[in-house]
Amino acid sequence: MSALVHLVKLCVGADGVDDLVAWQRTRSAERRARGEDHRPRHVTRMWPRRTEEVLAGGSLYWVFRGAILARQSIEDLQEVIGADGIRRCAIILSDEIVLVETRPRRPFQGWRYLAASDAPPDLTRGGVGTEALPPHLALALDGLGVVAR
Repeated sequence: MSALVHLVKLCVGADGVDDLVAWQRTRSAERRARGEDHRPRHVTRMWPRRTEEVLAGGSLYWVFRGAILARQSIEDLQEVIGADGIRRCAIILSDEIVLVETRPRRPFQGWRYLAASDAPPDLTRGGVGTEALPPHLALALDGLGVVAR
């Protein structure tokens, strides 16, 4: 069995998780109306070389304004040929967006692998502590070394 690995990606154009949810719902409704697979997807030019590890239960972790805030389980990787004839990878995602513990992340292009051991934990519902802080405050406290990880 392959080891598990995740992907991490900047969520460009979205200020937060609510923006991502709204965008994905709109695109899913459009695909459903055309009779297509409605599941959320992110199309990227590069194909993960570690396909088996990503498909062994990996998630796509979303970065918003310098912080990882959410993830979606990766259900499949599908080939997509654009109008320009270029082969791309559609990362097919679960409908469910899971909030995770806020983690700072510097800007980067494309996507990156994220080891399972480095992935932020999911937030617990109704939990009390740093997970309940607004992302900007959690990042500020982390930067000051006030919140230990």
